[in-house]
Amino acid sequence: MAILPESLFLVALIFVGVSLFLSFVPLGLWISALAAGVPMGIITLVGMRLRRVPPARIVNSLIKANKAGLDLNVNKLEAHFLAGGNVDRVVNALIAAQRAGIDLGFERAAAIDLAGRDVLLAVQVSVNPRVIETPIVTAVAKNGIEVKAKARVTVRANISRLVGGAGEETIIARVGEGIVTTIGSAETHKEVLENPDMISRTVLNKGLDSGTAYEILSIDIADVDIGKNIGAQLQTDQAEADKRIAQAKAEERRAMAVAKEQEMLAAVQEMRAKVVEAEAEIPKALAYALREGKIGVMDYLNMQNIKSDTQMRESIGKIGEVRMDDPSKR
Repeated sequence: MAILPESLFLVALIFVGVSLFLSFVPLGLWISALAAGVPMGIITLVGMRLRRVPPARIVNSLIKANKAGLDLNVNKLEAHFLAGGNVDRVVNALIAAQRAGIDLGFERAAAIDLAGRDVLLAVQVSVNPRVIETPIVTAVAKNGIEVKAKARVTVRANISRLVGGAGEETIIARVGEGIVTTIGSAETHKEVLENPDMISRTVLNKGLDSGTAYEILSIDIADVDIGKNIGAQLQTDQAEADKRIAQAKAEERRAMAVAKEQEMLAAVQEMRAKVVEAEAEIPKALAYALREGKIGVMDYLNMQNIKSDTQMRESIGKIGEVRMDDPSKR
């Protein structure tokens, strides 16, 4: 018996239609939900398709929550997915919190997830505290010796403060500030080396976890080293600076002395010039006095004799001074 072409076309059309129906309607997923005891309608699954929500992600998370005994429904999970949240991570966090006896509801878990925090990691850290290692913190004791310390901070997540609470960076910054303050208040570096636990006690009593998403359980000093002698280096730098200032002031005084000396030399030169100029007027005055009869020839000759006598006396005096200064010529 031959199969008509119209029958083949009809069979192919039915096959294509069934394939499209099964690809659009997750029939297998619906059967899985029914088998797991999760009430789920076909219309709901089709609606998820229309709203561009992956039905498998919602249904599998709902089955997981139902098996764990959590009271969740499709609308909550779908709304959280449409808000941009990670449904699978929230459900896993709720299951882990229930097993650990932590009071965590779906609304808070969803809020933590939408806030950008890993809610599952937060639950894990709340059950198993985490150790945060600070970088090397450098501080200077009162005696000027530099001390380098590294701390390990054991923290536990505070679920109630995960939304709006500060993160690990704030904890590290506060612990570093506490270390610097404690070392800076020590009289000598030996106190810090002998009792490193004084740092952890002082820092722990400051309540550094206030306003953060963590609770500090302990602060342990992992390493303490000695650095440079900052006090001596500062004193050396200060002495060098004082030396340069003194040299600059001395150079300024020298320059002022040189300027004054130059002024005095200029004044002496000016006075000498005036003396030379005045001496140049003497012959003129003598010639004028002789012409006018103010003085006679004998007066002029007497004046020349007195001048010669004065020059002779000055020469004899200079010879006596030389003999007194030089014993070999006495």
